Amino acid sequence: MTHVTRKQFLGGGAALAALVALGGRPARADQLDDIMRARKIRVATDLAIPPSGMMSPQMEPIGSDVEVARLLAKDWGLELEFVQTTGATRIPNLQTNKADIIISTLSVTPERARVIAFSKPYAALQSVVGGARDLPVKGLADLRGRAVTVTRGTTQDTELTGLAREHNFRVVRYDDDATMVTAAVSGQAEMVATSATIVAQIGQRIPARNFEPKFVLRNFDLAMGLRQGETALMEKVNAWIDENIRNGKLNAIYKKYHGAELPEHMRGAGA
Repeated sequence: MTHVTRKQFLGGGAALAALVALGGRPARADQLDDIMRARKIRVATDLAIPPSGMMSPQMEPIGSDVEVARLLAKDWGLELEFVQTTGATRIPNLQTNKADIIISTLSVTPERARVIAFSKPYAALQSVVGGARDLPVKGLADLRGRAVTVTRGTTQDTELTGLAREHNFRVVRYDDDATMVTAAVSGQAEMVATSATIVAQIGQRIPARNFEPKFVLRNFDLAMGLRQGETALMEKVNAWIDENIRNGKLNAIYKKYHGAELPEHMRGAGA
């Protein structure tokens, strides 16, 4: 028979109380400390969504999000590891600790803010519905009876799914942007809902169809995604974004790949 002394009992009770105070989870080290000790940061980035993330002819990651991640790792003196992701797996990869941070065209939405934390904005995205120039579509009412193709797990997927029944149109989903673009180029997809940049790229690949934005769904700020409760990491990330907005480096990266400057409200935020 095992006997428990009063000292052991009180010690165990204190440990249990501490565990309960933490919501039943054992205490873990601060994530920023973990990153700095490892001398490496793992960044979830979709490498099949040009111009934000893609592979060069030499099979090297390139794109605006790739350059942002590289600049951050360089400034912090860290090795950079890209964790390949898709629109649907960005947040799960963060939540399951496969990645330390998301830098991957992540729009700030209330739904996502319930499960992850967002940094300050570092880039922007115009979400549009695109189709051929002769397609008689100017707004949601014109989608009735038609199908709109999206990438699964994106803000376009969420927004149009919520509107589909009211406006009587179908949402067709692909697992990543590359296959969605292929569907549009091949003629399988009549319309797509995605960024204005991707719609322009589709238009370049099929000039005969004059593929263009038909109407704007929404303008989004893009932020980096972190796990909730990581205060020290969030403060460091936000300070880095402020500095690189102020010095013009983030604007230069955005302009290089997207052909336009960051929105004025964002450029002024770092002043």
